Amino acid sequence: MGLLDGKVAVITGAGGGLGEAYAKLFAREGAAVVVNDLGGARDGSGTDKSMAEKVVRSIKNEGGKAIANGSDISTTDGGESLLRDAIRSFGRVDILVNNAGILRDKTFTKSNVEDWDKVIQVHLRGTYCATLPVFRWMRDNGGGVIVNTSSVSGLKGNFGQSNYGAAKAGVWGLSNVLAIEGRKYNIRIWTLCPSARTRMTIGAGFDDDLLPSDEIASAVLYMVSDLSGTQTGKVLGVTALRGVHEMRMIEAKGWKPTHAGWTAHDILEHAREIFLSDEDNRT
Repeated sequence: MGLLDGKVAVITGAGGGLGEAYAKLFAREGAAVVVNDLGGARDGSGTDKSMAEKVVRSIKNEGGKAIANGSDISTTDGGESLLRDAIRSFGRVDILVNNAGILRDKTFTKSNVEDWDKVIQVHLRGTYCATLPVFRWMRDNGGGVIVNTSSVSGLKGNFGQSNYGAAKAGVWGLSNVLAIEGRKYNIRIWTLCPSARTRMTIGAGFDDDLLPSDEIASAVLYMVSDLSGTQTGKVLGVTALRGVHEMRMIEAKGWKPTHAGWTAHDILEHAREIFLSDEDNRT
């Protein structure tokens, strides 16, 4: 018995890297998989459905079930095609992993609107377009699990990645809302912050924190399987330096003014209550 026997999983960006690792592991654990990949280059240019088809062939050669989908998930038609293909081929969808992404790194002053729009389109709009039809189907059919891929670049920042960081922070915000709205429909939402050794990350500034894709996949399998119980709305970081760890926004104790007409000088006086220390920010 596999951890995902009888489940149907849709994975975007699954023609290589992390998505390929997820697809193959899920299939070994009994899931039927919709392998989506537009097949473009690292910067999002070009298309090549053969990437998704190659992964499907590999899964079938091992006795698993999979189909290829070459749609552009940053469009509404592309997002809807994921659900449509899953229902047509396997009758349902239990798991969605939003993994597709591109990089167009530049320092902010050297950035341009074209690169900004393209990265936001793939990461943030793509997560929206892929999730909306699946979320609606899960709402009406007993629930499911959705994993959205964010990044340390979005939660903490990384040099030269203003477009990518903004998109990934947006994905985190979307996940927070979906966890609230999905709870009563038994839709569980996870946010993943992975550091994996793929074509997306080599040379991006944190090479010493990168793990093999297969190790990230083990954490995602935990998220989407019954092993994680009813957990939802959580962010899981998986990195070489920190290992597997939950990430949260933290708040300082704060200072509540006790008198009307408080001033900027009062903020200075109560700074220790209002602001977190450097040590707090490192936890």
